[in-house]
Amino acid sequence: MSDRAQRVRRRRGAQESLAQIVLVFESVIVFLAGLVVYGLKALPAGIEPWWGIVGGAVFALLMLLTGGAVRWRWGIAVGWIMQVVLALAGFLVPAILLVALIFGGMWAYATIKGAALDRRNARLAAQEPLVNGD
Repeated sequence: MSDRAQRVRRRRGAQESLAQIVLVFESVIVFLAGLVVYGLKALPAGIEPWWGIVGGAVFALLMLLTGGAVRWRWGIAVGWIMQVVLALAGFLVPAILLVALIFGGMWAYATIKGAALDRRNARLAAQEPLVNGD
């Protein structure tokens, strides 16, 4: 058999899976928010409007990269920091604050409830197996 056929996939927990899903969808919205900042020319005077697109694209890319790092505790912390930064963007366009609140709530649920599910699953896996599905 080849190495590819023998390779076993790493088991991902609920927290990691849910956090990645939230960050991937949020990155799309963040890119679109960058387009809104550009279209509304919402950046302070002296900053070219096209920086809105660049900022949105870079922040969306950082969210995607953070999605790959949520398997570690520091990746979850970076995700929390990104939620705060997105909320601060509400000073440019107030509608972004609404998006930040919605995705911030989803992030909180994904990380807190996902960790609780992982702890529960680990506890159940450590117990003796039930006979005949009892």
